[in-house]
Amino acid sequence: MRLPVSARLVVPVMAAVGGSGRSTVTHLLATAMTPLADTVVADLSPRLGSPWPSWTADAQAGGGLAALPPDRPLSRSDIRAATAAVVVVRQGAADSHWSVLTDARAWHAAPLELPADPAAWYQLAAAGGWQLVLADTAHPVAHDVLTARCSGLPGLTRAWCALPFTVPVLCAQPTAAGIQALQQAVMVLHAEGLPLRRTVVVFSAASDGRLPAVARAAATMLSSRAAAVVHLPHDADIRAHGLAVAAQPPRIRDRTQQAARELASAVLAAAHEHFGEPLPAAPQPAAARSPYLPFDEEAQR
Repeated sequence: MRLPVSARLVVPVMAAVGGSGRSTVTHLLATAMTPLADTVVADLSPRLGSPWPSWTADAQAGGGLAALPPDRPLSRSDIRAATAAVVVVRQGAADSHWSVLTDARAWHAAPLELPADPAAWYQLAAAGGWQLVLADTAHPVAHDVLTARCSGLPGLTRAWCALPFTVPVLCAQPTAAGIQALQQAVMVLHAEGLPLRRTVVVFSAASDGRLPAVARAAATMLSSRAAAVVHLPHDADIRAHGLAVAAQPPRIRDRTQQAARELASAVLAAAHEHFGEPLPAAPQPAAARSPYLPFDEEAQR
């Protein structure tokens, strides 16, 4: 069942440290959820540190984020035309697609000054008419929360969680170091009162076999704090061939796709538990001159 036309769901994919599988999880989650809603992925990483430009190179169409000038009004067609890729996902005889907002320019182009405020990305996605917004974030969660606490600022993690109808996804490697970073992040999030109860935790395995004992213990501990804990198994085909458009979806194994569907179900279940079923209508941002202007919910009342 698709999301109601008036609904909007925001899923920031975050992690405590790099190498936790954020981009892979974002890609697989978008693939699993695109039959349910008109979907866009926002790539928040710097151009040369992001896999999305290479993953979408075969489907780039509109020049990406550089095609959205901050000094003139933007229409929905302008925003839609700027998507760097439309990924076609075959499901039996049917096709579906999702969009990616990334910097599609050549590697030697000057870096873009992208907005840090999550509300700006929310407004851009809302103006583009997408129902499901997946954000492939780049900031370390625990460090961001602690820095924000010491500086007296809200921080990116809190700002993402405060957007309307948000279900965070927290990624970690099921290794001793990965679990330690995850546990520290969970303690920080809990101490700051951030919404762990509607957060889905994903263990993104880097090798075959069962979850190690330290990861199973962590999953047991988190089962009473988080909305769900999902195990994304190691996929040798993804490791060998990546997630480029030309290699997707035949090189994604069945068990990986099943885990992605379980993750999608967990995200939807958390959204319905905390916000209602069906999801209520989302607030509509006012027309803005630029996608870099923050969303102001009060202005809509």
